[in-house]
Amino acid sequence: MDRRAQPYQYLRRPLVEPDWRRLPGWRDVTPEQWRDAQWQRAHCVKNERQLRQVFGPLLTDRFYRELAADQAGFATMSVLVPPHMLNTMAVAAPLRPEPFTEAFLADPVRRYMLPVRPDRHPEWPSHPLAARDSLHEAQMWAVEGLTHRYPTKVLAELLATCPQYCGHCTRMDLVGRSTPQVAKARLVLRPADREEQMLDYLKRTPSVRDVVVSGGDLANMPWPRLEAFLLRLLELGSVRDIRLASKSVVGLPQHWLQPKVLAGVERVARLAARRSVNLAVHTHANHAASVTPLVAEAARALLDAGVRDVRNQGVLMRGVNASPEALLDLCFALQGEANILPYYFYLCDVVPNAEHWRLPLAEAQRLQEAILGYLPGYATPRLVADVPHVGKRWVHQAAGYDRVRGISYWTKNYRTGLELRTAEPAGGDQQLGRRHPYVDPVDTLPPEGRAWWAERASGGRGFDVSELEESG
Repeated sequence: MDRRAQPYQYLRRPLVEPDWRRLPGWRDVTPEQWRDAQWQRAHCVKNERQLRQVFGPLLTDRFYRELAADQAGFATMSVLVPPHMLNTMAVAAPLRPEPFTEAFLADPVRRYMLPVRPDRHPEWPSHPLAARDSLHEAQMWAVEGLTHRYPTKVLAELLATCPQYCGHCTRMDLVGRSTPQVAKARLVLRPADREEQMLDYLKRTPSVRDVVVSGGDLANMPWPRLEAFLLRLLELGSVRDIRLASKSVVGLPQHWLQPKVLAGVERVARLAARRSVNLAVHTHANHAASVTPLVAEAARALLDAGVRDVRNQGVLMRGVNASPEALLDLCFALQGEANILPYYFYLCDVVPNAEHWRLPLAEAQRLQEAILGYLPGYATPRLVADVPHVGKRWVHQAAGYDRVRGISYWTKNYRTGLELRTAEPAGGDQQLGRRHPYVDPVDTLPPEGRAWWAERASGGRGFDVSELEESG
């Protein structure tokens, strides 16, 4: 077969740690400092002043004006970027202000970690149906922070902070510091009381076998407290899967390379193995540039400590990874070089000011088809839509799809925790027979579809589900 005929050309690319010393503010940083988790945390970038300290004259005032305008008018997440992640941006850019600024603005990792005003869509920055808690997770809390959405699975949000804040965060309603656009919700209970209530609920609910322990990011939780929670979780014979969610494997891998943390992971993993519980770590990489040798080292260390898998759950985003080449490059970097299993790529959730990132369902379907056949089957990620009131669905599972108005329809085979609290009479199947809508970004629709949404968005007119269902 003529290899030139293949739509994607695989070429092994060994991982490379970008040289942080190319940036003026880090010129004197030693390798020992760079590998130190506390140094990384102490030098996280939170504002314009700290960015200027790192980049010196390399970024022009134009970038800072647009960053400030975005924070003032659009951003749902405050700025927080660890040095390790910042160092993966504009790696090959000329070290001169104008070309470096252009490369920085075009960088795919920058696009979701440091969004600027020109990134946002000028007419449709938000979808008319955008919501702060777009998946209604808080409405499905069994106790504070414990979302019981699926029949056998729960999400335990132990904290509301991360070592890094992604602009597209699906939990932007709760996680991080408030911005001018979003006054964040807050966890009210003391951490110990919240964890106690979670464990008590799980004891009383043996149908739950799978617990995703998340936040925020577990790297911000003191390890002794996290370990104590996990050990008590492992005492529950009904729990058979535990997944630890931490983007910091990618954003701050130094945390997971600390000897005390790895020793604690090993203790938990050893007990999990004795009790035949599957313990995995889930992380979040969206572009191959963010997968570096230190990321691979952290993943390998977690596996050596006894974790069954390190898996990646990314987000499909325009300008970042919305091409077969970008997705496959990322998957081969993860699977082939970093021992991280490509697992899911989600359509970006319908949160405020995220329209410039979101893809229409049809494009996600084409991407799923385009990446098949290149990766091993077990390492071929599923592209999914997280449909409100439904949950994760493979992009080809839509029961209907109005491409003019960009509304797809989805069914499910279980009731969420929210619906169980408003249960129908025995034998009723109205909830399970209902078709739930999901929406494409308006700017990707044909003119008549854009006009349909514009008419309904004008004058602040609201929407109800029945109107969306009638349009299908």
